[in-house]
Amino acid sequence: MIKESGINITKAAFPAPFESGLEYNPPTRGVWNIVHTGMLIPESRQIFVCAQGCLRGVILTAAEMNAMDRMSWVTVSEQDLYDGTMEQDVIDGVRDIINRLEEKPKCVLIFLSCVHLFAGCDYKMIINELSALFPQVHFIDCYMTPTMRKSISPDSLMRKQLYEPLEKCEKKPKTAAIIGCDRATDEASELVKIINSAGFELLDITKCKTYEEYLSMSESSLNITYIPTAKPSGEELEKRLGTKHLYLPLCYGYDEIEKNYSRLCTQLGVKTPDFSADREAADKALANALEIVGDMPIAVDYTALPRPLGFCRLLAEKGFNVKRCYADSFSEEERADFEWLKAHCHDLEILPTVNVKMEFSQCSEKYLAIGQKAAFFCQTDNFVDIVAGGGGYGFEGIKRLAELMAEGAVNKKDRRKVIQHKGWGCESCL
Repeated sequence: MIKESGINITKAAFPAPFESGLEYNPPTRGVWNIVHTGMLIPESRQIFVCAQGCLRGVILTAAEMNAMDRMSWVTVSEQDLYDGTMEQDVIDGVRDIINRLEEKPKCVLIFLSCVHLFAGCDYKMIINELSALFPQVHFIDCYMTPTMRKSISPDSLMRKQLYEPLEKCEKKPKTAAIIGCDRATDEASELVKIINSAGFELLDITKCKTYEEYLSMSESSLNITYIPTAKPSGEELEKRLGTKHLYLPLCYGYDEIEKNYSRLCTQLGVKTPDFSADREAADKALANALEIVGDMPIAVDYTALPRPLGFCRLLAEKGFNVKRCYADSFSEEERADFEWLKAHCHDLEILPTVNVKMEFSQCSEKYLAIGQKAAFFCQTDNFVDIVAGGGGYGFEGIKRLAELMAEGAVNKKDRRKVIQHKGWGCESCL
């Protein structure tokens, strides 16, 4: 049995410290879901085909982000499962929705659900039929299949399908694209500065205003990913479009950051800059934050930063009192950080986020939390409200995180109000 308080890192196994079982979903809504991500394609419409219980969540997501004008749905009934009309019901429902629209969308994302996979639904036939009926519309096969998340997560699959309409074409020299992120990369980051200084145009779906502008991303001669769940997107585009893919994982070790930048500069054909000043700026920001945070215990969760152990290690190396890491499992990229923390941070606890016992989690100390889940479980209003890195990268990203930590340690946020908003950074009607 998993203890409510988690596992000390010295006793934790890598990469999965906890057994799978009955799960609990804490009320932290900042992480983007497939609806938020799909909305990144401009001038598109989403159509969900699933049972009413499943529809409730996705419709409320669209409603909260004031995007109901881009959302439609088709309800699946029990009869559809055994009368042989499943494929035709999807075609008829989608056709009826499109015919009722005064202005036809340029792209339609059709989401089938778990039940369609269980029933062996012929999705390819559905897409082909609809494409023949509406040749001016590009249909994307999308999936709301949480039961399949052990093979590939719905989040990662959605990020991959996000670029399905891009077609093979002649590449535009001196053009690079950041792929798979649901928020723009900080313009002040060294990553963006290096690309710009090399004379490259930088494309990003988060900045596309029209469907034509979005389609122009297929002209990129270099695709860059740095979020782990976005890596399959870059790999797929390299395979399908022949676009060079460079994975530069978001990390917090100074040497690894420089190694990433060196690889980028080699690919761009430019000299690698001296990052001494950037290292010093990050160190100074962390030192300033430490003066403010002091001995206040710190908790980090995986929804805030894709590599929470890496950030825990950085904080420990710089003298912060990091005591908790909330994560259910770790990626192979974090193995070195795990081993370092295991050898040097004997008081660090690893805690699950989905184990059912976490519903009754208690915290008596006053924590500074990095991430919404850490804030919820530590029951603290002193927290850094960030999701998936928040667009930060490299030394500048570390500097900004340090500044947010200092601010979070001093200024409280209304935890209950903040974490209930779906899709961090999205418009919200709440």
